[in-house]
Amino acid sequence: MTSAATSTATTEGARAHARSQAGTVVDAMPVLPARSYEKVPAGVDPELLIWAETVAGGGYTSKVISRGSTIRLTDRGGDACAHLLLYNADQPWERLNMADTVKVPWQAYLGVGHPLLSDQARVLASIVQDTSGTHDALCGTSSRARNEQRYGDGSAHGRSPAGRELLLLAAAKHSLGPRDIPPGVSFFKGSRVAPDGALEPTGPAVPGAFVELRAELPLVVLIANVPHPLDPREDYQCTTLEVLAWRGEPTRPEDPLWSSTPELERAFLNTYDYADARGLA
Repeated sequence: MTSAATSTATTEGARAHARSQAGTVVDAMPVLPARSYEKVPAGVDPELLIWAETVAGGGYTSKVISRGSTIRLTDRGGDACAHLLLYNADQPWERLNMADTVKVPWQAYLGVGHPLLSDQARVLASIVQDTSGTHDALCGTSSRARNEQRYGDGSAHGRSPAGRELLLLAAAKHSLGPRDIPPGVSFFKGSRVAPDGALEPTGPAVPGAFVELRAELPLVVLIANVPHPLDPREDYQCTTLEVLAWRGEPTRPEDPLWSSTPELERAFLNTYDYADARGLA
């Protein structure tokens, strides 16, 4: 029988149980402070780290980061799928717009140099490194109804949570609701358009593959780590995602990315104009 001292039915027992979990949940808690994280990428100053977290399959996370920060997502086991949403932290009604993200660069397949754009023709983030090459700008994340059909459950706290349900939880931490969840981008699992127009899944990436994004504005970042909606497997499978971020500088005119295309240069000028007017340039 459980003793009164360890039972969570009492305040004392619940406190003792909670404290006993400290340091035991490896894949669900951020490292605080981030600069104490032990697995800092080569060339990154640990003192600049502002986010260090591992997200288990079926988990989510969120954070507000400053303009110029670099976000590094790493697929540790080769079977993660990071579903990402971005919002302008100063005015969250401005958010990632996937239609413009594929339309303005004339490219639906993401890679180094690709901008993640808002519907205000501004660059929210830029892809600056990518060792995976398997991403998706077409499908969005999974839904509760579809997960219930495929896995028997799609609730946020169930055995096979849907990406949208987890993103709703993340959004609520920033005073955002269901109408604020647009289609997003998925990293490490992708899709290709077949000759007949059908979408075909691609991936997974190799273990240890990573992608780095440079924040071009202050951002609210939401991430759900769940299977891609086109994943053909019967079982719900998703491995750990590592999320790191560190302070840095946004893209400047001297960066080759700035003027790599006429469309991208205009988007960066729009972004700079906005940031300059707010003292963020």
